[in-house]
Amino acid sequence: MKIDVLSLFPEMFAGVFGHSILKKASEAGAASYNVVNFREYADNKHQTVDDYPYGGGAGMVLKPQPIFDAVSDIKSKSDANPRVILLCPQGERFTQKKAEELAESEHLIFICGHYEGYDERIREHIVTDEISIGDYVLTGGELGAMVVIDSVVRLLPNVLGNQESHMKDSFSTGMLEHPHYTRPADFRGLKVPDVLTSGNHLHIEQWRQRESLKRTYQRRPDLLEQIDLTDEERNWLEEIKKEQI
Repeated sequence: MKIDVLSLFPEMFAGVFGHSILKKASEAGAASYNVVNFREYADNKHQTVDDYPYGGGAGMVLKPQPIFDAVSDIKSKSDANPRVILLCPQGERFTQKKAEELAESEHLIFICGHYEGYDERIREHIVTDEISIGDYVLTGGELGAMVVIDSVVRLLPNVLGNQESHMKDSFSTGMLEHPHYTRPADFRGLKVPDVLTSGNHLHIEQWRQRESLKRTYQRRPDLLEQIDLTDEERNWLEEIKKEQI
């Protein structure tokens, strides 16, 4: 996957792309990163990329020209048809499902804005996806882009050491993930559930499924409204509800 990022602060991405899973993905050839300062595409001698909004109002608005030209230049060098993602508080709420969808793409272009907002023509004529990572406002789109990129790249083939790791992550199954334990089995009197040390893989898997359902019911019951539960899961849910009384 090829990933291009348009940002006025490209140095912010050096640490993120140079460590952990994102670095591993690059070294394995699963992903490549290119961060472009779109100020370089400004067509004026001062490299101005923003201006006052028509009609007045607070703040500055990003001009269309630098971003139009930057995206056009990147596309001209691409063998794919890139998806152009605008990080924006008005965008679609980012989810694991969206991450999985984007992970199927060959080329992604992220636009990170600053100031008051974007000229609407950028949104209308360049962008394929508008994404928000939550109902709050950040200084710019860089942190949001980092979140989305990390979430997407870890889903690419051969990036995680165990390819099944992400398949049972929270939200990948529609529910929150079950609890995890590791050695020692008894830590200061706090013991690991017996089923996990039993060696009975069927019972372990059933325990994990039930605990996943329980955690989702307790912390994000809204997610259960979007899931078709099996008969067994519905029975577990009734038991879990009774346990909470």
